[in-house]
Amino acid sequence: MKKILITGKNSYVGKNFQNWLGHYPDRYSIDSISLRDESWKDTEFSGYDVVFHVAGIAHKKETKENADLYYRVNRDLAYEVAQKAKNESVKQFIFLSSMSVYGIESGVIDKDSPLNPKNNYGKSKLQAEEIIKSLESTEFGVAIIRPPMIYGKGCKGNYPRIAKLALRVPVFPSLENKRSMIYIENLCEFSRLIIDHNSAGVFFPQNAEYVCTKEMVRLIAELHASNIRMTRLFNFFLKIVRVRLVKKVFGDLVYEKRMSEFKTKYCVADFKTSIVLTEEISD
Repeated sequence: MKKILITGKNSYVGKNFQNWLGHYPDRYSIDSISLRDESWKDTEFSGYDVVFHVAGIAHKKETKENADLYYRVNRDLAYEVAQKAKNESVKQFIFLSSMSVYGIESGVIDKDSPLNPKNNYGKSKLQAEEIIKSLESTEFGVAIIRPPMIYGKGCKGNYPRIAKLALRVPVFPSLENKRSMIYIENLCEFSRLIIDHNSAGVFFPQNAEYVCTKEMVRLIAELHASNIRMTRLFNFFLKIVRVRLVKKVFGDLVYEKRMSEFKTKYCVADFKTSIVLTEEISD
């Protein structure tokens, strides 16, 4: 039985991962702690095989006033936790990073894509990656996970905004695009397999299928019996406009598929099933 410590008890990924491993009570022993005060430093890490660090600052509007917070939490705190894990003989450290380390809002990311984050979130995550990797040794494996947009029931970020839009607007642009995304249970299963295989390195999990925004909106509306009509009327404007929000919703941003391959299949839910589960509606 592997002993796993999740650092980030109240995080979306942390709570879902603990629930996911609950399906395997004979294989994993799971504890989780909060890092919101200094008491975590009194926790004994020795005896754990794995520390999965998911605590961090995200989905918060960046300002000059909170810039330092990103580096204190996403970088410095993560490094402190990793140092403690290594010093107390933990065998594997998993760090949840982000696609934001690439700093692009459209295009295809492959193995050769440069790391050039544009915001404090991405910069702090990349700096954390670099200093945590410096701790790696034959006795201390480091796995860095760079997921694209994570969604699922109760998630924050862009998905709930799009879901609300799907239920409120009568028409929506019929524009084809591709986005890399990952359903929370697919991410949890991937993380479980990283532990099972004692994997180290940098990983890029995503759903088996790229997501088209209009198809996601259509499906959400359909599941809620909401009438929405797709139109091509706005397509030309949306293709030329440079507004960041428009690019995030309607532009292409994907990981090249081969980057996300793993030795074991990890996508437990296809796209349609994941939306049904996220919206809590049964077929």
